[in-house]
Amino acid sequence: MRIAIIGSVGVPGGYGGFETLADHLVQQHEAQAIEAELTVYCSAKAFSERPARYRRAVLRYVGFDANGAQSILYDALSLIDAVRSGHNTLLLLGVSGALALPFLRVFSRARVVVNIDGLEWKRDKWSRPARWLLKFSERLAVRFSHAVIADNPGIAEHVKRAYGVTADVIEYGGDHAVALPPEDLPDLPGLPETYALALCRIEPENNVDMILEAYDRARAPLVFVGNWERSDYGRALQAAYADRPWITLMDPVYDPAMLQSIRHGASVYVHGHSAGGTNPALVEMMHFGVPVLAFDCIYNQYTTEGRAGFFANAEELHALVAGGPDGRGPQDHHDQGEALREIARKRYYWATIAEKYYALLRVVARSGEPETAHDG
Repeated sequence: MRIAIIGSVGVPGGYGGFETLADHLVQQHEAQAIEAELTVYCSAKAFSERPARYRRAVLRYVGFDANGAQSILYDALSLIDAVRSGHNTLLLLGVSGALALPFLRVFSRARVVVNIDGLEWKRDKWSRPARWLLKFSERLAVRFSHAVIADNPGIAEHVKRAYGVTADVIEYGGDHAVALPPEDLPDLPGLPETYALALCRIEPENNVDMILEAYDRARAPLVFVGNWERSDYGRALQAAYADRPWITLMDPVYDPAMLQSIRHGASVYVHGHSAGGTNPALVEMMHFGVPVLAFDCIYNQYTTEGRAGFFANAEELHALVAGGPDGRGPQDHHDQGEALREIARKRYYWATIAEKYYALLRVVARSGEPETAHDG
């Protein structure tokens, strides 16, 4: 079996869900001694140094951006190159390259597995033409792949309802977020002794304004990490809450040790994401064993198995903050955090996630092999 991973920026993985996934598939390919050749396609624009290999994986570079308008060309050229270079099993992360799949199926016997991501076409941040193209690409991805991966049962339900196809549910790992022992974590002066933590891209669909409003009303300490300078929305919120002594707004943190230290110091995690399936930041935080307050949507319900405190607006979140998670006592908070940690250990470990990916790829590859005649 010759596997190509297509659609991420590349490895070693930086900041991003698909990049982290690709990186851990490479790591587990080595750790589990998977009997398959592995190639990862990378954006040449994202790497100043371009080694030929990473661990046991071959790296191939394509001269376009993996995200944005160039992603269609990036994925399509990666797919074509993978087929031409003899790969027989293609793992496509996202649906940008799906426009090439009908042609690929005509001219190649390669098997295709697609992780369709988080229903990007539903997100308000895209223009109407972009949303139409994303939805059309999703339809092509489901129609012309040999297997579909959904990262959340809510996504799988959509695939079944919309296309009549049963998707394989494979989530994300989060154990890399607790890689260092607590005694090795760096000190972070300037943070409150006790604080809630929120961590996300500063976008309306992540309900950033809702979280800030609730914590501001409660005058409860909140550390909020995000890309505030990226949009008018972020800059406006930053200006509005910059003078609140109980709210600390931080720029994105990319250093793993520093990020782990910030998470380790939190007493509760606030998760405002309303779209996108299983969110990596949430499953990562569940490994820390702290209570979670999450926006009430099907994806977060499935991810936490209903064990978080849920809110649908600033008033509900304020009530939770004022009374503690779910308005319960310290022992209940501890029990909730430990329950979430147990869920994470059971469902969101990279070794387990990789086993599921490689098992599915193996099944799909074998389904494309010609039958061997046997004498009766």
